[in-house]
Amino acid sequence: MASPQEADTVQSREDLVRYVKSLHQELINGADWENPTLDRYLEALAAWMDSSPGFYRNMGQPEPVDATWSFPAHALGAATIYE
Repeated sequence: MASPQEADTVQSREDLVRYVKSLHQELINGADWENPTLDRYLEALAAWMDSSPGFYRNMGQPEPVDATWSFPAHALGAATIYE
């Protein structure tokens, strides 16, 4: 499963593409996601991005001021389980 640690390594467009491809591969291989349909995934993605300051606080990390490539990777990964 595309892990939060993998999201931390995303530093470029190419890294983000690899991360998204990893998420896609998980989905087509039958991963048990909380939000397996596009509508649920996008709803969770928007909700996670909205509440992401809490994620960074809970992880003891500063919230990105200027979002880096790892921000969308965290958002995409989190949307697979975010309720």
